[in-house]
Amino acid sequence: MTLAQAPDPLALFPLRTVLFPGGRLPLKVFEARYLDLVSSCMREQQPFGVVCLLQGGEVRRPGGAAVTTRFEPMGVLAHLVEVDAMSPGVLKVRCAGGARFQWTTLQENRDGLWQANGVTLLPDDPPEPPGERFADAVQALQRAYAALAQRPEADLPEEQHFDDAGWVANRWCELLPVPLAARQQLMALTDPLQRLGLVDEFLRSKQLI
Repeated sequence: MTLAQAPDPLALFPLRTVLFPGGRLPLKVFEARYLDLVSSCMREQQPFGVVCLLQGGEVRRPGGAAVTTRFEPMGVLAHLVEVDAMSPGVLKVRCAGGARFQWTTLQENRDGLWQANGVTLLPDDPPEPPGERFADAVQALQRAYAALAQRPEADLPEEQHFDDAGWVANRWCELLPVPLAARQQLMALTDPLQRLGLVDEFLRSKQLI
C-alpha cells in the first residue's frame, strides 16, 4: 500500500496492545460492531487501524457507565490474513501489521465504532543492516525464533529479515516484557537503528545477550 492509498476514513480497532509493522495479531472477535468491521474489511479488501488504548475498555459492557476513551496518537494498519468462524457469532482472525499511521480527527459512530479522519500513512523504516554492533541481538533473536517455531501455536512472520535493523527491533519489541507505553514509543521511533539500540540496551541490562 502506498501513501496515496491510505483508507480515509479508517475504521479503528482499539486494543490494549501495540501492533508493529510486519508483526502478527490474533483476534477473537465477538462484538457486533467488530464483526461488522471485519466483514466490511473482507468485502472491501481494506485494512483497519489498530490503536493502543490509553483509557477505556476493549469491550463495551451493556448498561455500564459511560467511560472516556483515549488512544495513542499513532497506530498501525492491520491487514486480514485469515478469518475463521469459531462458533456462531465468533470469529478467529489473524492479521498482519502494515504501515504506521496518524490522523487529524477521531469520530465515534452511532454503532460504537471509532474511525480516524485525515489519515496519513508514515514511511516504512529505511533498510539498515544491523551491523557488527547488534550482531548479538540478531543471533539471540534467531535462537528465540528457532525455539518458538517448535510450538504448534506459534504464528511467526512468513518473511524473516534478520539482515534488517528495523525488522529485528520490531520482532524483539513484540517478545520483550516492556510496558505498553514504552512499546508504543519504540514503535513510533522513525530511526530503526535507534530503536534497535534501545532494544540492545534492554537485552544487555537483563543479561539476555
